[in-house]
Amino acid sequence: MLTISSPDFNNNEVLPAKFTGEGQNISPALYWTDIPSNTASLAVIMDDPDAPTGLFTHWIIFNIPPECNKLPQAVKTNLVLEDGSVQGKNTAGKIGYYGPYPPPGPAHRYQFHLYALDKMIDAKPGANRKEVLEALQTHIIALAMITGIYQRMR
Repeated sequence: MLTISSPDFNNNEVLPAKFTGEGQNISPALYWTDIPSNTASLAVIMDDPDAPTGLFTHWIIFNIPPECNKLPQAVKTNLVLEDGSVQGKNTAGKIGYYGPYPPPGPAHRYQFHLYALDKMIDAKPGANRKEVLEALQTHIIALAMITGIYQRMR
C-alpha cells in the first residue's frame, strides 16, 4: 500500500514554522514507499481545506518519475524541474510551493496528497488544481496522504 511520510513532521502533528510563510517558506521533504509496479508517474497536491475562502491549494507537482521516491526540502519553484517533474499554479497564482500563512485563530490542516498514476498526465506546466485533477482523474492507481497542522497566533 502506497505510503507518504516526512522526516520534517509526523502525520497530524505541527508543521514546523520553517515551512510556512512565517519562516523560510520552503517545502518540507516528502518520502514515499510501496509505489505500485505499474506506476508511470506520481503527483503531489498540497491543500488547506480549512482556509476561510474555501479550499486553498499550496502546491502542485506532477509527472514525477516513478523511480523517484522522495522530494527534498526546498524544491525549486521552476515550472519544470531537472528530473522532468512539472509544477502547477497554486491558489496564490504562483508556481511551486507556497507555505502556509493562515489567518490568526484556529489551526489549519495542510494535506499532502500523493497520487500514483498509470501514465504521465497531459497537463501543461503552470496548470491549476482543476486542470491537474481532471488530467489525473481516471489514471489514479493508488493514493496516500500526510497532514501537517499549523496555527498562526498573531
